[in-house]
Amino acid sequence: MKRLTPPTTHITPGPSGAVTVVEFSDPTAVGEDIEVIEQDAVQLEANPLRARRVVVRLGASVLLFQSTNLAIRTRSVLHGGLVAYVAFGPRATGTINGLAIGPDRVLATSSGIKVEFVVSAGYESVSFLVPPEEVRGHLRQRRRADESVIPRGVELLQTGPDAGNRLFGWGQRVAEAAAKHPELFDRPQTKAVAQVDLFEILLSSLSSAVGAERAPRDTTRRAYSRIVQIAEDHALNNSAEHLYVTQLCKAACVSERTLQSAFGEIMGMTPVAYLTRLRLHRVRRALRTANPSSTTVTAEALKWGFWHMGDFSRAYKACFGELPSDTLRWKRRACRPASRSS
Repeated sequence: MKRLTPPTTHITPGPSGAVTVVEFSDPTAVGEDIEVIEQDAVQLEANPLRARRVVVRLGASVLLFQSTNLAIRTRSVLHGGLVAYVAFGPRATGTINGLAIGPDRVLATSSGIKVEFVVSAGYESVSFLVPPEEVRGHLRQRRRADESVIPRGVELLQTGPDAGNRLFGWGQRVAEAAAKHPELFDRPQTKAVAQVDLFEILLSSLSSAVGAERAPRDTTRRAYSRIVQIAEDHALNNSAEHLYVTQLCKAACVSERTLQSAFGEIMGMTPVAYLTRLRLHRVRRALRTANPSSTTVTAEALKWGFWHMGDFSRAYKACFGELPSDTLRWKRRACRPASRSS
């Protein structure tokens, strides 16, 4: 019999929990056990996923390192009244709400704003999640009256490759040190020093940042991203219905040609192919979190518009490398009380 293993390995070293390292092999687990940020992911390639997240808590601020070996789409929303600055690794490519990212750019976003990332394989980033009042305090002490670095929505800033690489590199080094020696970050002194360095490198890197220039293609790609998001929302809000291109065109108020172009540019696949994959992820998440004694694979598949069980099972296995019954069987084993030896 095939050996079933948990889709995600969690490591939480350090007695006070200042550092958390999570290794992912399941995209539907990406949003779990992460504070402050609400995150939803869809894997865009049918290969084994290897993603990593390192969370380092530095008092009121949080440093977050993320990487993935495959192309992936995530929808992220920041909470807690914080602001986020995201620096990208040297090989990071993709879009944020349709705008191109790269190592010479920094994403700045405030709380409560939905941001859709579509990134390629080899993506790495470091997010600095900080209270805006602390940023203002540092600006006042430096007698910098300009608060334009504090985002009021979603902004993509041009920093230049040197500043961007310096900011990402510092965050990556902190994440690596925290993963190897988590006990260091349980010490108040280490946290205090790291917080000082965080604001120093952050404000230094943003000191000459300006709004990223947008080429005509950026305007088109941003419009395409909006079309994709509308179609995604329609598919999720009408989960039990079969997907028709006609309905998607009507929801997004665009022609079939524009819809196809939007998904090809942003997601690299057709609308039906991507939205089917999105629904497969929703079924998998349901199977992973459901009570195995009160649901079946068929019931969960029907909720997301899959009517032909044979086609559904084949598509599910092609996407995740296992049958849906395997996913539910693992959940059942995980929930089964351990037997007592006599």
